[in-house]
Amino acid sequence: MICAEIVRVLDPFVDGELEAERDAAVRDHIAACTTCAQAVAAREHLGRLVRATRYYSTPDRLRAVVATGARRSSIASRVAVWSAAAALIVAVAGGALIARTIVHNLRAPANAVAEDVVSDHVRSLLADHLFDVRSTDQHTVKPWFLGKLNYAPPVTDLAADGFPLVGGRLDYVSGRNVAALVYQRQKHTINLFVWPSDDGSSVAPPSSIRGFQVEHWIRDGMTFWAVSDLNAAELHEFRTRLTR
Repeated sequence: MICAEIVRVLDPFVDGELEAERDAAVRDHIAACTTCAQAVAAREHLGRLVRATRYYSTPDRLRAVVATGARRSSIASRVAVWSAAAALIVAVAGGALIARTIVHNLRAPANAVAEDVVSDHVRSLLADHLFDVRSTDQHTVKPWFLGKLNYAPPVTDLAADGFPLVGGRLDYVSGRNVAALVYQRQKHTINLFVWPSDDGSSVAPPSSIRGFQVEHWIRDGMTFWAVSDLNAAELHEFRTRLTR
């Protein structure tokens, strides 16, 4: 696919409405095209802002006045003034809320990234695009990323601990190309997203988004996001064994 085609299907792609084959084609293009990846990230960010904005309904009193109509010009004038005032109040309140939402997102970028990695996890399952390289050998998976990313993601096999490595792929998170390592726990899939970080080592509290468990930590100059439909205890065990 070319960039012009991607632009035409951005909205249904972000909403998860494309058929599996076309969704996979868009993902392949975005993994190699920074411009289109940034466009997708911008759409996803806008969607989060819209969903966070409060809905303001028309006051009952104003509805009643408008419904009965203006019987005298003086009433009509007052209604016009009330309507304008109500519209102004709603606009100011809505603008203030959007501004607060933007500030909140700037203060808490991790929340936006968490939403992105969960969306990527879901899309990888729906589009059946878990792997670009399928292997249980970490010495096969890690070299595969050479030349495809400007960093080397750490790859560890946890088969002995019950979390075998099964492959990897290129993915994108918030407009950047990243490594996605795929692990298995019985019939459950774990996506581990990895990219460089300038922040110091840290471990965030576990979280749950749309029914998926999320673990996030930073270590040795890399940020890690693990997402799965595993229960919280098992995903926490996965993180613990990976960071021991």
